[in-house]
Amino acid sequence: MNPTPRPPSPDTPHSPSPHTTHASGHGDHDYDYDYDHDHDHDPTADQSEILDLDAEVLADHLDALTAWLPVGAAPRRILDLGCGTGAGTLALLGRFPGAEVTAVDACDAHLDRLREKAAAAGADDRVRLVRADLDAPAWPGLGAPQLVWASASLHHLADPVRALRRVRELLAPGGLLAVVELAGFPRFLPADAPESAPGLEERLHAVLDHRHTAQLPHRGADWGPLLTGAGFTVEDRRTLRLAIGSPHTEAVGRYALGGLRRMRERAAAELAPGDLAALDQLLDTGGPESLLRRADLAVRTERTAWAARRD
Repeated sequence: MNPTPRPPSPDTPHSPSPHTTHASGHGDHDYDYDYDHDHDHDPTADQSEILDLDAEVLADHLDALTAWLPVGAAPRRILDLGCGTGAGTLALLGRFPGAEVTAVDACDAHLDRLREKAAAAGADDRVRLVRADLDAPAWPGLGAPQLVWASASLHHLADPVRALRRVRELLAPGGLLAVVELAGFPRFLPADAPESAPGLEERLHAVLDHRHTAQLPHRGADWGPLLTGAGFTVEDRRTLRLAIGSPHTEAVGRYALGGLRRMRERAAAELAPGDLAALDQLLDTGGPESLLRRADLAVRTERTAWAARRD
């Protein structure tokens, strides 16, 4: 891997390849179950890996969403707000081969990963990377896009309604905004698993969902009224449900392992001792109860998308 270049100054476009903009949180996917910081852990690297695995495992899901977009004429200028490591950016480039994407995020490591991916795909000349904080008083120059893509990023903002109004000002007349929300992190285990603590995964999610309700009040919101209030016309809404069952790929095992590890770090203090012990057995890759040894892993997730037009 090439050495990571020096990060650009905030609100300064990257050159020559793609970069991301996060709000105060993580864009592209809502897998921000942050580790407690210690000397041996790099939480940003862990999240980058989860985002990359999500893109690999759920590629068909993302392609279905980009294929659904009611764009009319194919856009040539696209803006990806809170792009993460670039799953949406690359999917949009594939969907619209004549387009260029400005990818915005606040995390340098994610932008660096996107730069590498774009170069590997031979698309680095079609991606402009911008590091920016979407909660900042002003946004950098982002052009006049014909399509804006915001996947699991707007709910991280302190004032998402203000961001929607800013997007409307940016959009070319007749342009489209696509807002994608997740119903939470995917589920991987059967409801009666593991044997020592049936229903463990749902209890783990309940702990973190309760925390997110307080910290991220717009997570999982109905964005229709918010879009209308910001001056958009909502043209369509679609909910996609995905279930990938057995036999699963090796990537699904790593996806489950990485995701549940991250969730453990946030929820450990609130789990019952028996649940924590059962979870640790699942996460022990050398043990007999390891997630990686289970043949019944699946991926169950849901995403809702809104397509809103600037008149």
